[in-house]
Amino acid sequence: MTSANTVLVKFIWSDRDPVEALRAALGGERELRVFRAVDTEEACAYIGPLPDEQEARQLQRTIDSALPNATASRLWLVIDLPGASAGAEAPYHYVVETDVRADCEADFNAWYDREHLPGLASVPGTVRAMRFRNVDDHPRYHACYDLVHRETLGSSRWLAVRGTPWSDRVRPAFFNTRRTMFRRV
Repeated sequence: MTSANTVLVKFIWSDRDPVEALRAALGGERELRVFRAVDTEEACAYIGPLPDEQEARQLQRTIDSALPNATASRLWLVIDLPGASAGAEAPYHYVVETDVRADCEADFNAWYDREHLPGLASVPGTVRAMRFRNVDDHPRYHACYDLVHRETLGSSRWLAVRGTPWSDRVRPAFFNTRRTMFRRV
């Protein structure tokens, strides 16, 4: 997922194997990373990299036929950072999706790129930290963290990064926020 054009597929895990349906739809031509929520039946998959918008839209149509109840959105990569535990196995995938008030968007983006994402990437147990902008749907911003342990989120280092004065200033501007812990399938 190093390209600036990735497709995010969201779906509900069902009796029918969605991974096989996605693989069949893709024909083995693209990278596919699939995750299932730890506490719900939600699931997501990242497909990429995609060279252009036309291919991304074609892929969305293919996904619609393979998983009719799924949603597919194009994500544009904003930043991709190796974590403090880069290279380690990362069975957990934590996602934070949010919108932000328009009058606070510049401050939000500066905070995320200069303080928040680099800070969380530096926490032991973080393998990779990425931030995307969703160009097709809301929430508009999508941050994801590949983690060695689920408990990384509760570590003192993680909580310290979340508790900075800048964090306290921008967080009230969030709305439509979703946080989900996934496990790699």
